[in-house]
Amino acid sequence: MKVGIPKGLLYYKYHTFFESFFTELGADIVLSPDTNKEILDAGIKHCVDEACLPVKIFHGHIYSIKDKCDVILIPRIMQLQEREFICPKFCGLPEMVLNSISPMPKAITAPIYAVSKDKFYTWAKEAGKTLNINDSKIKSALSIALQKQERATTGIKDKNYPINIALAGHPYNVYDDFVNMNLIKKLNKLGVGVITEEFADDSLSSLAVSKLYKKPFWTFARNNYGFAIQAASNNSVQGIIYISSFACGIDSVVIQLINDKIQDFPFMVLKIDEHTGEAGLDTRIEAFVDMLERSIHLENNISSSR
Repeated sequence: MKVGIPKGLLYYKYHTFFESFFTELGADIVLSPDTNKEILDAGIKHCVDEACLPVKIFHGHIYSIKDKCDVILIPRIMQLQEREFICPKFCGLPEMVLNSISPMPKAITAPIYAVSKDKFYTWAKEAGKTLNINDSKIKSALSIALQKQERATTGIKDKNYPINIALAGHPYNVYDDFVNMNLIKKLNKLGVGVITEEFADDSLSSLAVSKLYKKPFWTFARNNYGFAIQAASNNSVQGIIYISSFACGIDSVVIQLINDKIQDFPFMVLKIDEHTGEAGLDTRIEAFVDMLERSIHLENNISSSR
């Protein structure tokens, strides 16, 4: 049995789990290619216009492998934390895909509530039954996949750079080099190191979030807000770059909350969609880095004159 796994959305964070789970069930894994122009064009063609860029790209990944597999995974991720939810587009992702792309192979669309192993097993059982696997093998595969996911290392923490920035945003914007136009490599080339939320202190992030007037409803909102506020307050970085998909409702709120809290701390938002030009993005990055360099130089001069 060939199981297709699209390399879009939260694949970048949980690919170890999904690939391990289906491999342990005895399936052959069919991965879509890394995001490229063909996948973007297919996604735009087969997705509703109102969707954000990452969702359109996900459609493109599905289209690229739908004829190469017997079963295809469309993760309907509902919860990663108790009393928090994921973007509504994730909740309705299978319906979006199945109504936009035809013909399609059998799809695994069961909701994923990753807040406990018991709830996770409900999804695993549904997914395993699709492949005609018995319960004992499903339980074993789930346990092994969860262990591998826990041991997997993700995130970026560059060292030995004169300037460091916190790179915030949804994982699929941060880690898809095609979507962000090789932003991390561009920053490194300009002498700037990158730190992502995986290396944030969870207790400090939670403390920052707890000071909001209301607990965030969305997991992505809590993660990005907590990380940005922590980064701005502990002097570990000289600036923050937030990669945001155009028309993302969650980001529009989070970015404003960050702006209100960090005040004058260097903060740049990069809005991306299918029309974003690389030349304009490069210009903004270079200007932001120049500003950070001048600020550091000024601070050093003031310190030496005292």
